Amino acid sequence: MQLELKVPPLGESITEVEIGQWLKVEGDSVSKDENVVVIETSKATMELPSPIAGVVVKIFKPKGSIVQIGEVIGTIDSEVGTTGKTQAPTESSVTNMEPRIMPAAARVLAENKIKVDQTTPTGPGGRVLKEDVLRQLETPLTAHPASQTPPRKETGNRNEEVVPMSRLRRTVAERLVQAQCNTALLTTFNEVDMSAIAALRKDYQEAFTAKYGVKLGFMSFFVKASVDALKLIPQVNAEIRGNDVVYKNYYDIGVAVGGGKGLVVPVLRNAEHLSFSQIEVAVADFGKRAKSNQLTLDELSGGTFTISNGGVYGSLLSTPIVNPPQSGILGMHSIQDRPVAREGQVVIRPMMYLALTYDHRVVDGREAVTFLKRIKDTLENPTRLLLEV
Repeated sequence: MQLELKVPPLGESITEVEIGQWLKVEGDSVSKDENVVVIETSKATMELPSPIAGVVVKIFKPKGSIVQIGEVIGTIDSEVGTTGKTQAPTESSVTNMEPRIMPAAARVLAENKIKVDQTTPTGPGGRVLKEDVLRQLETPLTAHPASQTPPRKETGNRNEEVVPMSRLRRTVAERLVQAQCNTALLTTFNEVDMSAIAALRKDYQEAFTAKYGVKLGFMSFFVKASVDALKLIPQVNAEIRGNDVVYKNYYDIGVAVGGGKGLVVPVLRNAEHLSFSQIEVAVADFGKRAKSNQLTLDELSGGTFTISNGGVYGSLLSTPIVNPPQSGILGMHSIQDRPVAREGQVVIRPMMYLALTYDHRVVDGREAVTFLKRIKDTLENPTRLLLEV
């Protein structure tokens, strides 16, 4: 029995997707619930599993195709043998197919006059990669007799590779340009002495980790401090809708994390009700699943305010860009030991620069500075989070 592989519904706002990497080629066996193809939406990248065990008989939409929700992108036959490769007649069509050559590999093949059948493909589905061709060039000349002259190795400095932007990357780019063009962005800075938080983490790290199975990091303190500051300055938690300003009495905090396809921003819903341990567990889970592209669209949607930690990559100072329709984003940075003045003395303290980018249409400069100063004061005196003062 042949079953059509269709693009499933992915939320009300998603009407089309882009076909990413096919994890199987025509003729490959597939188990039930085994991932077959990567699909990319404007918000996330995910893998589509096979609804049955069988063989991929036909792929209708190659990588890069734009398809509608519900559209058929391939067929899977459950009656074709699933041990090893497929049985006839599918087997003959697959074995006679020429290896798929990636663009970079094709260019190197042409430059060095090497036939594709002289390489050993190692890419998914028998694809010939650039590395496969370069590996062939390192073998003795007799290994590729079709070449009449010694192969020329690439210099490594003048190569170009054209790779189409993923749908997610294009959407991110569009939203960043939109934010620059349609909002009045301004950034204010401050710095925070992280000594108090460092001391708390040192004193309670072992007990916290033993009880909750996750380390006490910095993000929970910043989420808590941000919620506290948002309650004080509600404009930063608001958004513009037409001619109205919508003030939100809930706090959905987006936390930017590095994923397999780039930066993504999963959301901590109702962060005002979360404990330190719940925040740390959730953020650790987000980071783990982001690397394998397993975050859901719902987890990546919405958010009233965002926190971005460029410090994990070594950033000392930056101006983050607001994620529309939000009105503010907090940028964390590297912690560095720096000399500072305390009670007339120069001392060395672990300092971090903070940056708040905000939409000046909603947030005035005084409010932005007050917001960031509140975060600074809260982080330098974290016990106020417990006393709510």
